[in-house]
Amino acid sequence: MYKRIQEITGRKASSKSGCIKSKDGSIIIKKDTKLERWSEYISELFDDDRNEDLNLQGIPEGPEIMREEVKNTIKNMKTGKGTYPDMISTEMMQAIEGIELDAITKMLNTIYDTGEIPKEMLQSIFITLPKKQDATDCEQHRTISFMSHMSKVLLRIIMKRIRNKVYKEISDNQCGFIEGKGTANAIYILRQIIERTLEVNKDLYVCFIDYTKAFDRVRHEEIITFLQ
Repeated sequence: MYKRIQEITGRKASSKSGCIKSKDGSIIIKKDTKLERWSEYISELFDDDRNEDLNLQGIPEGPEIMREEVKNTIKNMKTGKGTYPDMISTEMMQAIEGIELDAITKMLNTIYDTGEIPKEMLQSIFITLPKKQDATDCEQHRTISFMSHMSKVLLRIIMKRIRNKVYKEISDNQCGFIEGKGTANAIYILRQIIERTLEVNKDLYVCFIDYTKAFDRVRHEEIITFLQ
């Protein structure tokens, strides 16, 4: 529905990012200086001042990753995605079986048990997309990243295990980050409510709470405390 509205009205999302502002508000034009500013912004965005030596004592280890978990995860991954930075595509992983699949399962279990991740799997290439035209502040951009598909396999396995524990604790009102319950549905319902109140000439009070980068700023020490 939203796609058709955009086609009819001729509205198109801006996909270009020109000048950006530095911390002091001055305009940055040079490419090298812009890259430095983006590096500074993203470093601050994901920095939680955490202690590198987190206290993980008392947290039980999970069961080892099974071969079928790896196989099903790779099978259900979307294809046609960018392969940066290691150039290993989902299609390549979906084509393997037998000994190669056993080798991937063994490698993922080694990472899972030791917590040591190869640096190639930790690299990401960030892409910035402006939320509106003529966006100059870094905060006015979405930051998405190309990451290793092998990393995604490990993360999806862990996320699936977590979801099995967490779903029963989530409210029915939660939209977004829940399968089959996107924020587009909530926005549509809200628009319907607004239209109904206008039709009967009633007041409507809506409260929006904007958590700045709520899903980017993660306090790891506090999460560990909650888990314990």
